[in-house]
Amino acid sequence: MFIGEYKHSIDEKGRIAFPVKFRPDFGSSVFVTKGLDHCLFVFTRDEWEQLAKKISATSFTNQNARAFARLMLSGAVEAPLDKQGRILLPDYLREYAGISAKAVVAGVYSRVEIWDETKWGSYKAETEAAGDEIAEKLGELGI
Repeated sequence: MFIGEYKHSIDEKGRIAFPVKFRPDFGSSVFVTKGLDHCLFVFTRDEWEQLAKKISATSFTNQNARAFARLMLSGAVEAPLDKQGRILLPDYLREYAGISAKAVVAGVYSRVEIWDETKWGSYKAETEAAGDEIAEKLGELGI
């Protein structure tokens, strides 16, 4: 289970330090892809394989299924953790998420998200301001 948020800088080569707390669950590499809300999703190998199987099982005749598969699968990369616990975020993923110098690595239970620090601050403020409304809607769904 991944929880918490951690602020990190992106170095000149596009690397970010992965939180020490998360590293044991990932082993020697992570799977990074374009996430929703213009952040990056990071998965363990097992979680990535489960998600990829579910996505590939959707109908390729459905336009939304094709679009989602393209978003998640074609943009993915396996990123090894170096000796300092850093991963390289390719240019195209940093551009997608708008990440330049500072980022937030957030644990979201079964995945990790990487956000541009400013975008994360804005998203978090909006979500916290609407917290009661969000909770009420989820309550209607039985959560």
